[in-house]
Amino acid sequence: MILEKTREQITGTLEELSANIDYNSKEVAIILAAGHGKRIKSHKSKMLHSIWGVPTVERVYNSCTMGNNSMNTIIVVGIKAVDVMKVIGKRERNVFAYQEVQKGTGHAVQVALEKLDAGKFDGVVYVLPGDMGLIDPESIQEFKRNFINSGNDMMVLTGIFDGPVAQNNYGRIIRVKDKDVKGKNSGADEGKVIEIMEHKDILALAENEPYELEYNGKTYHYSKSELLENREYNSGVYAFKFRYLMELIFTLSSDNAQNEIYITDLIYAFNHANHSVGASSPSKSYVVMGFNDKSVLRDMENLFRHNVYESLKNIIEIDDPEDFFIEEGIVKQIIEMDKKGTPLDIRIGKGVHLGKGVQLNYDLHLKKHSFIEGGVRFGKGVTIGEYTHISTYPDQIMELRDNVQIYSGDMVKGNVILEENVTIESGVIMTGSDEFPIRIGKNVLIKGTTYIFGSVIEEDVFIEHSIIVKKKVHKIVKRDGEVQKIRFYAPMPAGIDCIESIDNKH
Repeated sequence: MILEKTREQITGTLEELSANIDYNSKEVAIILAAGHGKRIKSHKSKMLHSIWGVPTVERVYNSCTMGNNSMNTIIVVGIKAVDVMKVIGKRERNVFAYQEVQKGTGHAVQVALEKLDAGKFDGVVYVLPGDMGLIDPESIQEFKRNFINSGNDMMVLTGIFDGPVAQNNYGRIIRVKDKDVKGKNSGADEGKVIEIMEHKDILALAENEPYELEYNGKTYHYSKSELLENREYNSGVYAFKFRYLMELIFTLSSDNAQNEIYITDLIYAFNHANHSVGASSPSKSYVVMGFNDKSVLRDMENLFRHNVYESLKNIIEIDDPEDFFIEEGIVKQIIEMDKKGTPLDIRIGKGVHLGKGVQLNYDLHLKKHSFIEGGVRFGKGVTIGEYTHISTYPDQIMELRDNVQIYSGDMVKGNVILEENVTIESGVIMTGSDEFPIRIGKNVLIKGTTYIFGSVIEEDVFIEHSIIVKKKVHKIVKRDGEVQKIRFYAPMPAGIDCIESIDNKH
């Protein structure tokens, strides 16, 4: 049991971040995010592990609501509840439900349904696992259409296993055959889901005895080999007509080895109550992937990266398709730029990180392992060197205007404007704050081991091996027409009494 103080914190956060159900909407998605995931071997909740920079539970939430502004959501939290709730934050038509003790997926749905007023809601309930980080809005919309058009009362979203049969450890979807054991046509029942059978239970079957199931007064036989070779598996995504779900979900028993309530038991309950159960598979098979360990999470990340590369490979140059990061908003930005018909001439080096908030421009070269994130605005013809770090603090803007060149290993951070044709050679660190921004004029050249904070530098100035802190640097033209260069400028030292030359001891 959790400590009383922790319970109060969870309750307070839940009340603070939960909005209200919109009962004018006829749809609600329940996202199961209460589990921790022991096999992921992390102090962080499994649901907060990221795919392409976004926690998986947030990806599932976004996919449920993007393109469907009327969808209600109920997110079931449990272990690390406060962490999960704070990542999602307060959203319209979203409420959180707290599953204090994890008693199975069916129990989690029961906890979620307590947040709905059955007298006000009568529509469709969708259930999704919070670790399905590759699910996208298009696949959810496809599943919704299939459910509505099928006329079924319950539907399971299934995956198709494409590896060797011997490696398929998923529970199998068992459907009604076209004919029963007597050879009679199944008619409209054909393809209905009778049961989900776990892999270990299939292995325990006798080799030569058929597995027998009853459905709608007919008997069907399935051989052990037939079940093992069945590639259709349960993804953990469901759709229900609400009134039938409410009728049956609270009748489920925890009388099993784990003492848990399983959502899969609803298939038997629906069939026994003469409510039809169907299944459909997504057009993109990978979207139903979930993860229990770090290796599968890495596979999902690689799949996402591959999809990003495929969407951009004929628009920009990406030096290494297996080693780059371009945040999704920037991916969309690149695609929109391409629609204008002008070649982008953008090149992304190996290991480049392009994070949220960055605005690109034409003729941009980001060399290998450069890191750019935040409110960075690029001009045209900008080059960023290897291993460079460029970023802003929240709500800040940095402008790197046309033909700016930043060499390898530099760091530029915060409220900064570099005017046209500025060159920052290797060894430079620059930081601008809200109170003390950096403004550097056109054609400035900065080189050597130099640190600049919160300063204004006029155009055409040359600075080398200097420390410039909260200064105004003027452009002074000498009699011969040359601009005065600034070298080896540094503030007065402090603590000089603590330092002596080693040479003095010899």
